[in-house]
Amino acid sequence: MRLSLPAPQFIDLTFQQVAALPEDTVAILPLGAIEQHGAHLPVSTDYLVATSVAEAAVASVAEAGTANVVLLPGLAYTKSDEHHWAPGTIWLTWETLMNTLIDIGRSLANSPVKKLMFVNGHGGNSALGQVACRELHRRFGLQTFFAHSSVPKDQGGVAAIDVENGFGVHGGHSETSMVLHLRPELVHMDLATRQVPDAMAEYKHIGFGKSVSFGWTSDDFGPGGVIGDPTGASADLGKELFEAAVAKIAESIVEASTFKIG
Repeated sequence: MRLSLPAPQFIDLTFQQVAALPEDTVAILPLGAIEQHGAHLPVSTDYLVATSVAEAAVASVAEAGTANVVLLPGLAYTKSDEHHWAPGTIWLTWETLMNTLIDIGRSLANSPVKKLMFVNGHGGNSALGQVACRELHRRFGLQTFFAHSSVPKDQGGVAAIDVENGFGVHGGHSETSMVLHLRPELVHMDLATRQVPDAMAEYKHIGFGKSVSFGWTSDDFGPGGVIGDPTGASADLGKELFEAAVAKIAESIVEASTFKIG
């Protein structure tokens, strides 16, 4: 998706310009991760996806003039302890990340901006992000929103393909396709392997996207670091997924700009 105007960047403004932002401005904060994504994808995968989708969505909204919006610098280091075992994973404890999000919100509340939307690219941030949204609303009166660049299967999302048996949550078909579209030179398809816990699909209640969740780390599923099947990934699908994500986030930003509770 090519846009003629760049996304308006919060950090390019002077403090006087920040002070003059309209109160309905939506500040967008991408949440990524730096963590192992198997032998075929870079550790920057979640950060790359979250920041790319957020930037394109903000640029789209700004170009259309449908909402006041600014893009905050994305957070690269977040809650990736499910991948703690792998070299290359750089993660924060839940306390550190929660305090970081609260501090960012507290600082933002010192400006006219009262709307903050997280655009999340890493499923491990989701539960903590929801708690942070409520804390920021309660403490500082911010209107807070938590959006996914794509909703993970284990959190109610829809699997892109059936061959992953509902387990394509990490380094699989969709993520690999997205990176093939965004940064194909970083993908090593010759090293892509299928790692799907098919036997787990037999459980009626416990599993990804089922009524009972379970605690896990990615090495529970094998040494390869993948949960899914990247072998059939394609840049064409990645482009389709990316553009759909950008459109969804752009529409969400417009809704957030006028959102009221009650």
